[in-house]
Amino acid sequence: MGRSATTALWPDDPIPLAVATAPVPEYGAGSLADLLPTLVAGQGVPGFTPVIPELTPADRNCVFLIDGLGWEQIRNHPAEAPFLASLLHTSRGGTGRPITAGFPATTATSLASVGTGQPPGRHGLPGYSARDPETGALMNQLRWRPWTPPQVWQPYPTVFRLAHEAGVHTAQVSSPAFEQTPLTQVALSGGTFHGRLSGEERMDLAAEQLAAGDRSLVYTYYSEVDGKGHRFGVDSDAWRGQLMYVDRLAERLAEQLPPRTALYVTADHGMIDIPFDEESRIDFDEDWELRAGVALLGGEGRSRHVYAVPGAAADVLTVWREVLGERFWVASRDEAIAAGWFGPAVDGRVLGRIGDVIAAACDDVAITASVREPNESALVGMHGSMTPVEQLVPLIEVRS
Repeated sequence: MGRSATTALWPDDPIPLAVATAPVPEYGAGSLADLLPTLVAGQGVPGFTPVIPELTPADRNCVFLIDGLGWEQIRNHPAEAPFLASLLHTSRGGTGRPITAGFPATTATSLASVGTGQPPGRHGLPGYSARDPETGALMNQLRWRPWTPPQVWQPYPTVFRLAHEAGVHTAQVSSPAFEQTPLTQVALSGGTFHGRLSGEERMDLAAEQLAAGDRSLVYTYYSEVDGKGHRFGVDSDAWRGQLMYVDRLAERLAEQLPPRTALYVTADHGMIDIPFDEESRIDFDEDWELRAGVALLGGEGRSRHVYAVPGAAADVLTVWREVLGERFWVASRDEAIAAGWFGPAVDGRVLGRIGDVIAAACDDVAITASVREPNESALVGMHGSMTPVEQLVPLIEVRS
């Protein structure tokens, strides 16, 4: 079938039951890509319409994104996060509900979805690492290695930039280390960037930036909940300590909101701990069946892009389905696109970045690669797939 610059779904093509049963993110109804378009539509920015209907307009909007803090992690730890947990349902002047991250549920993909208002099939960051069709090499989209021209890789303007051009006071408040990164350029740029080292400084400055305009859009970010979860696991003492800290940060920001402000606390993904045993960690580098016919292994343990040698894609798909069984949703590129895993449409430039085969975990399991990915293979907490613990992120609202 011929493909135009944007490839949409093919409703007449049969989708295997194992693929069709995957819980596809709620693109266009309640995903991270829908948040900023809804907020700026309420601020009168041209070209946007509200997508999440229960979010009523506010003159000033703030998004506080906590890396790695999924909906289920807050719900399961009310003692460590009393402020956020109290807002999961109507209470203390706020409301909360889960929305979906998008696939894969990983930082680079989710931040691009937040900042551009586009699903992964459009913005083109479809995973932790993906093949660059121009070079044939894997491109790490979080660390941006090897270096690739950012605006070529992701050409859509950010919502922040469009809001700034429409006269909305727009600012990002984050770690100084992120100011010049390519991921910030393509996903979160527009208006002014303010680097602050401590979480308290970020919360205080975010409140100041909200008050700086009659219409304001402010984004702030905290990363170490994710960092501790990766290194020590969700529910470890180190992770619980970070949850307690970030709960206080959210409350600190909420208490400083200027009038006519809506604060939204959200995340880029949740996280799941994977046991260190052979059943739970399938080592690609030690499994000759999974390696057969594979030229490149992309993505991460819970959501793999598999790039086959020429002519081997069908065989690789068959073998991966047989070996992984019911523990993964395994789809061909066309099947995953048709099922809507990457959104309702996929741009032509993005097609070759998606694996010939995509494997998304539906059990407590990961495909590691001990030789080629020693650091990633040693992580305790992982994410990336479409299970609720990874996919559901909070959308907690507080208004002043």
